[in-house]
Amino acid sequence: MNAFEFFFSFYGLVLSLSLATLAAGLVRALKRRRSMKMGWLTPLLAVYVALDITTFWVGAWADFRTAPFSYGLIVLSLAIALAYFLAATLVFPDADEEPAHLDAHFWTNRRTVLLLIILSNVLGYAASMLVGWVQEGPALAIFGTVVVAVPFLLLTIPAAFTRRRWLFATLIGLQVIFYLASAALLAWNPAWGSPGDDAPAVSSDASGEARSQAPAP
Repeated sequence: MNAFEFFFSFYGLVLSLSLATLAAGLVRALKRRRSMKMGWLTPLLAVYVALDITTFWVGAWADFRTAPFSYGLIVLSLAIALAYFLAATLVFPDADEEPAHLDAHFWTNRRTVLLLIILSNVLGYAASMLVGWVQEGPALAIFGTVVVAVPFLLLTIPAAFTRRRWLFATLIGLQVIFYLASAALLAWNPAWGSPGDDAPAVSSDASGEARSQAPAP
């Protein structure tokens, strides 16, 4: 196991716990469907959070696989993953909570959930830009980050603060459609979203010096 594989196994474990938490919350809600109305706001939020976590997971593989391994990278990744985990725990009510309608829980927690999602993505953008700054130069790093970050923030920030159902559904629904369309296109042609399997993997030796390892033929 090289340094990147060690890092990504740790990172992926925490992110997978977030997805497991969402799934467990959905199961609880389905079991209570006779006594608790689900509505559509919470399921839409859950789908969005799950897709955003998955997209970020894939992006981390592409962005960090050539980054030098360091304790700082581990700490930053932990902060991102924990923010996602906290967001996932708030999407559905806990086992000891029994609201009459999931919408009540949604309106209480949706702002916190989306702000945590924004925090995770902003930290990820910062990390990705730093890696790109070193490998591609500042101009490309800044441009690439802005192209991705600006649409995300323009859609997610208003969704976090609006009290209008239709506006929330439009803003989050557009992102869900984009994620699903991207998944369909990449399933049809995986080469379009290849994380760069031919790129050299970076690992660290015992003295902390980073070295590049060429992929096996």
